[in-house]
Amino acid sequence: MTVYKLTVQYDGTRYHGFQRQPNLLTIQGTIEKALAIMTKGQPVNLVAAGRTDAGVHALGQVISFAYPGNIPADKMVKALNSLMPRDILFVGGVIAVPDFNARFDALGKIYEYRVALGRYTNPFLRLYTGHYPFALDLSKIQTALLDVIGTHNFASFEASGGVIRNKVRTIYTADLDTTNYPQEIKFIFHGDGFLYNMVRIMVATLLEIGSGRRDVHDFLRLYQVQDRQQARLTAPASGLYLKKVFYPSSNID
Repeated sequence: MTVYKLTVQYDGTRYHGFQRQPNLLTIQGTIEKALAIMTKGQPVNLVAAGRTDAGVHALGQVISFAYPGNIPADKMVKALNSLMPRDILFVGGVIAVPDFNARFDALGKIYEYRVALGRYTNPFLRLYTGHYPFALDLSKIQTALLDVIGTHNFASFEASGGVIRNKVRTIYTADLDTTNYPQEIKFIFHGDGFLYNMVRIMVATLLEIGSGRRDVHDFLRLYQVQDRQQARLTAPASGLYLKKVFYPSSNID
C-alpha cells in the first residue's frame, strides 16, 4: 500500500459538502468512486484536512489515502484528474509516510471569505461570495480583527452539530483585504484549527460590527459568554474557501 498526500481544488456549489453521504453527491464520494475505478472495484477510503460544508469551496484542500499499488505521485494526479468532473481539480501531490493522516497531522489552515458589497446580489457572484447590502465602516472591522487574533474560547462561534469538546483555538492572523473595495472585501484567517462554521459566524459578526449593529469590541464579550445564540448570524457558505493547510515537512516519504 502506498500513502498519498494530494492537494485538490473544487467548486462546492453542487455538492452536499465534502464528507461522503448515502445517496447524495459529495466531494469525497466522487473521488472515492474514481479511485474504485482505478483499483477495479477495491474500495479506497480517503481522509480530508477539513470536511467542508455544502456550497463551500476549496483552493487547497488536502486529502490522504492508502492505495493498493505504487503509482508515482504525478501519475496519480493525472489519473484522478482524467476521472474528475470539471468542478474538481487535483493540483499536486506527493507520496507520504505510511502513517500520514491529512486531518490529524494538520498544523493549521488558512480560510478566506469573500463578501460582495452593494445593494443587490450580483447574479454572477452569488455562488462564490457572500453578500452584504449595508454600509460598512472598515476601520471598525480592522479594529475588531485585532480581537480575533490570539488564543480564545470560540464556543460562541460554533454552530450546533459540532462534536469537538475543546473550543479553544489560536488565530495567528486575521486580515481584511480591500483590494477590490467597494465591490468586494475578503477576510483571511490563519489558525491552528477551526470549529464547525466558526469562520462563517465570525464573518457575520464582523460585518455587524462594521455596520454599527454591534460594539467594535463585541468579540471580547462573546468569548466570555460562550453562547452561540448571542453571536446569532452565520454568513452564507458560498463565500467560504479553504485556501491552504499546513503540515510538518516530515510527512513526506
